[in-house]
Amino acid sequence: MTIDLTRRTLLHLAGASSLSAAAIAAARAEGMAGGGGPTFANRTPMRIGMVTLRVRDLDLVANYYRDAIGLTVMARSATSARLGSGGVPLLDLERRGGAAREARNAAGLYHTAFLMPTRKDLARWLVHAAKNKIPLSGFADHLVSESVYLDDPEGNGIEVYADRAPETWKWDGGSVAMATDRLDIDGLLALTDTRTTNYAKAPDDLRIGHMHLRVGDLEQADRFYSATLGFDPTRKRSGAAFLSSGRYHHHLAINVWQSAGAGPRDDAATGLAWFSLEIAAPEILQSQEQRLRQAGAQAVAIANGIETADPWGTKVRLIKV
Repeated sequence: MTIDLTRRTLLHLAGASSLSAAAIAAARAEGMAGGGGPTFANRTPMRIGMVTLRVRDLDLVANYYRDAIGLTVMARSATSARLGSGGVPLLDLERRGGAAREARNAAGLYHTAFLMPTRKDLARWLVHAAKNKIPLSGFADHLVSESVYLDDPEGNGIEVYADRAPETWKWDGGSVAMATDRLDIDGLLALTDTRTTNYAKAPDDLRIGHMHLRVGDLEQADRFYSATLGFDPTRKRSGAAFLSSGRYHHHLAINVWQSAGAGPRDDAATGLAWFSLEIAAPEILQSQEQRLRQAGAQAVAIANGIETADPWGTKVRLIKV
């Protein structure tokens, strides 16, 4: 398969006629108008650990993350599946047969972002997507990273991306420059053999780089995730805010593009059950617990940490590692 054929295949899978059209689709996915790898993202004081989703069809969704993303099935039963990479669990799936689908205008998951270790790994995965005709929803260059968007079979959003080297990110004080520009697909594909796919599974160092959430009120969510949990703001614009730990571009994004005014989430519906934050130092966890209790927020003891919930009921597990 030539690079041009691969590009045309990818555009077809994204339902786009050109790279510009694909960038517009990615802008919609990010609500925008208009190689570091996981090493940096996962050596910060706080970082994303794993995600748990409630799904109706366990086999369908588990097989998708195995075949489309390349995650390894680490454990599986009639009611649950655990998938990961390099022996590290990243995704738990809980079967909820007959559950109502979570509405797009409800608070909850916008997308889970899987971070490739290198740009070449992203290129290899793109060839895999083309060869296996995996439907895509857009491509974008975000300046700090290069991203591809898609959805699992039950509509849970996914981003697959690779970071640019952190020293190339442009900071103005505490704000980092990000955009949604056209992705250089040809430049990516030039890094790998487009005639065949050698992406048998996800790289061992694949991790979840960031989470993107729908919330009901941006300021209220910002107070919870920033003032209470201790993330630093890195960028803010109409309807969205980006937060991180340790000067990563963002470990967490929150938006109200579809969900402004949303009420409490329905725990019986499909979608995000919880995600975890790995905490590098016990004093950070102690400060978080103290701030949660002072704010009157949930702080339930669990193994190696505490579980809390944002104002809409999205559960967050703070785990000491």
